[in-house]
Amino acid sequence: MSKKWSKKIKNWMTSRMELPADIMMDLPRVTMVGNLHIYIENHKGLLVFKDNELRLLLKQGQLLIKGKSFVLKTILPEEILLEGYIEEVLYLNE
Repeated sequence: MSKKWSKKIKNWMTSRMELPADIMMDLPRVTMVGNLHIYIENHKGLLVFKDNELRLLLKQGQLLIKGKSFVLKTILPEEILLEGYIEEVLYLNE
């Protein structure tokens, strides 16, 4: 089955069956509480962690978070809870 056809089927199933898009399409789920906490589910790995930057690998591209005083409160195979002062959240298509 071609990649394009597979994507069309997933989109159709998601809309018709009212399934969460993040699960069906292997997308990250990002939940922020103000600019102090960010919880990311369904990432593919930690690439960079500094006190002012976090970079995660996604199925397609990367997620870059910039700020200050970062602390990883939870790190699991597909989930991360980051605390600190969050200034930017960017999707990178690299």
